[in-house]
Amino acid sequence: MRTVVFAPEHEDFRKLIRDFIEREVQPVYAQWEAVGHPPRDFYRRLGELGVLGIQVPTEYGGGGESSMKFNAIVGEETAARGVSFGNYSVHSNLILPYLLKYATHEQKQRWLPGFASGDLMTAIAMTEPGTGSDLANISTAARLSADGSHYVLNGAKTFITGGLLADLVLVVCRTSAASAEDRRSGLTILCVESTSAGFEIGTAIQKIGLKTSDTAELSFADVHVPVENRLGEEGMAFSYLTHNLAQERLTIALGASAAASAALQFALCYVQERRVFGKPVAAFQNTKFELAECSTLVDAITLMADTALERHDVGELSVPDAARAKLFCTEAAGTVIDKCLQLHGGYGYVMEYPIARLYADARVTRIYGGTSEIMKTIIAKSLGL
Repeated sequence: MRTVVFAPEHEDFRKLIRDFIEREVQPVYAQWEAVGHPPRDFYRRLGELGVLGIQVPTEYGGGGESSMKFNAIVGEETAARGVSFGNYSVHSNLILPYLLKYATHEQKQRWLPGFASGDLMTAIAMTEPGTGSDLANISTAARLSADGSHYVLNGAKTFITGGLLADLVLVVCRTSAASAEDRRSGLTILCVESTSAGFEIGTAIQKIGLKTSDTAELSFADVHVPVENRLGEEGMAFSYLTHNLAQERLTIALGASAAASAALQFALCYVQERRVFGKPVAAFQNTKFELAECSTLVDAITLMADTALERHDVGELSVPDAARAKLFCTEAAGTVIDKCLQLHGGYGYVMEYPIARLYADARVTRIYGGTSEIMKTIIAKSLGL
């Protein structure tokens, strides 16, 4: 049950991604999981295919697409085959909107061609060891030099997706004290090159899921960042972050929808092949009831995600509606994936089976991009509560 209409060019792209996964990802995916990320050249390969730069304007070497449907297809096809493209989604779905909206023409000329080709991978650094959802508590700070040519950045960030391989990191830092009226004022985004002196990348954080998405701690000790690398205006970071939250949460909702759909298909295949007590697991009434419930939930998740995608494509997805989509899709997907794993029995807990990977990967979707509790707070405020 879908509301999104995919045109022939979308289906051609879907086949391209599917063939690419089967040919170049699945045979080596276990190696990526062992290392903790794909090889750096994999992102250049995505660039060659045009995957990274789908929404990058053509003048900077991209595809010039405004719709997120192509991006959604990548998520659907990777989930369906039990793999991921590492940090593709953060790079293309979360960070690109900041560059498109707030970067100057000169900055776009510097960064976007490499962004689209995979020669310049990006990350965004918001979370700190003592700061999670409350960005007003950010303590990483930057002061402008006496001659006004650069900022001097000091502080630390954690849980930074793509931090190990990123060439350019969008760092949210404090450039002035918060005002009494607004705790979130005084925050600025500085684009920090990973080769900068004083920029240190810590060891990779070991997670229970998302094994091919590297996550790292970053530290900054008197890092000099040219003023030409400031993104947008000084002190306006919080409003910039708020502006992009709808797409970030839509991306997570779409990923949850893809994962739930994939889990259902994995379970359907398994219960028809696996035999217990002399008959297929699918023959038992409990199996039928559980999968009927999962199918219904998957349809509901898909409808919510598709509706949010269509509204986003026409510029009508509000922050509260994006929160609703993220809350429902991630929570319901967790229920579906758990039920589908249960139907696998003990094999569902074995990493050889893709349902186990989906289970481990899905849990964090209710945490990152704003926890489910934060989503409920946003929704409640939209109700006047």
